[in-house]
Amino acid sequence: FQKQATIFQGYQGRHRKVKIAQGLKVAPNRKGTVTRFYRNVGLGIRTPKSAIEGTYIDKKCPWTGNISIRGRILRGRVISTKMQRTIVLRRDYLHYVKKYNRFEKRHKNLSAHCSPAFIIKEGDVVTVGQCRPLSKT
Repeated sequence: FQKQATIFQGYQGRHRKVKIAQGLKVAPNRKGTVTRFYRNVGLGIRTPKSAIEGTYIDKKCPWTGNISIRGRILRGRVISTKMQRTIVLRRDYLHYVKKYNRFEKRHKNLSAHCSPAFIIKEGDVVTVGQCRPLSKT
């Protein structure tokens, strides 16, 4: 049984009271009862419709989980989607070599958590936000 940690399911009957922190939203279902928690992460990024209306449970999702985006915002091209809910990005950049007065191409690979709100394929250019460490590696 998976559930969102922020939704308390022990309330009975029509007398449902939900305490919502500032800036957080709760999506009602057809009967008007609270079933889904989501938030606006800010930074000019809109909340995906699949995060509001979806049924996935992901504690590492910035819209439906307990993660805040802070720090750097990075862009890269997806080179691998073989892991579950994790993608590998390639970030290309130029490095100046003073001796030859020229630039050389370099790259870094970056692993990032991918929320189930998105459908990502290899070759897509994505924007990722930095957060606290989610895993050991």
